[in-house]
Amino acid sequence: MDAYVEKDAVEVSDDGRRPPADPPVTPPETPGATLGAAGDKAAGNGSGVGIMALSLPYQVVVAVALGVVGVFACVHLAMVFLHVAPSNTLTKRHGEVVDDWIYPEFEQNWKLFAPNPLQTNLALEVRVDLAPAADGGRRTTGWLDLTAQDIEAIRHNPIPSHSQQNQLRRAVDFYTNTHNDNGRSNGLRGDLSEQYMRRLVMLRLDALEGPDGRALGPQVRRIQLRTVARPVPAARWSTEKSRSTPSYRAFPWWTITEADRSSGADTSRAEAGR
Repeated sequence: MDAYVEKDAVEVSDDGRRPPADPPVTPPETPGATLGAAGDKAAGNGSGVGIMALSLPYQVVVAVALGVVGVFACVHLAMVFLHVAPSNTLTKRHGEVVDDWIYPEFEQNWKLFAPNPLQTNLALEVRVDLAPAADGGRRTTGWLDLTAQDIEAIRHNPIPSHSQQNQLRRAVDFYTNTHNDNGRSNGLRGDLSEQYMRRLVMLRLDALEGPDGRALGPQVRRIQLRTVARPVPAARWSTEKSRSTPSYRAFPWWTITEADRSSGADTSRAEAGR
């Protein structure tokens, strides 16, 4: 009986209430058990992960989309490889197909990474024969730097347009690649490059004012272009020797027709669409 009284004395506090019982201790779950339970749950309710969580029609749509993207990526990589690879049987036979795929959006130009990158700044200048003055005298402007206009528009512009950066340069490349050193066209692409150059220059001249303050474009009768290659000076620490004087290449005089003007080009497109 003494033992019984002593036990009650331990379990009962002074105010007559029993102390709270300790919470039950549960053993920690092991990773394997947790994973197994999750797998059983997934197997029980039919849910999956990723594309398998979608219904069957959506799975088909996603699979087809991924297949199309994969095929496009493979074709694009193959075209870029053929474009940058040395001349071979495939590029000789299917070179036009490769160029049509690459240009102009996916053009690859590795000159920046060449051991000796380009060291000249190329500018395009134009001088203009205007309509005769009131006294019948001939009027010819000085050389106008079209490239300088683009550079001024690019400077301090965080997102310059592609035309401001490359349009004139690509036009000059198009012309020089389709003409010999004497300025003779080597085919239909040469004639096309001349038309492109005339119309491009006229678009630039339409935005300028003539000596009399009027718009320059409508007064233009003939134009002559020239390229100016100015060497970039070598760094102070470099021992490389380079020339410092610019070199010039003049194109022939071209007579401007109504089709070369912006209004004439719009009329030609309208007539072609009828």
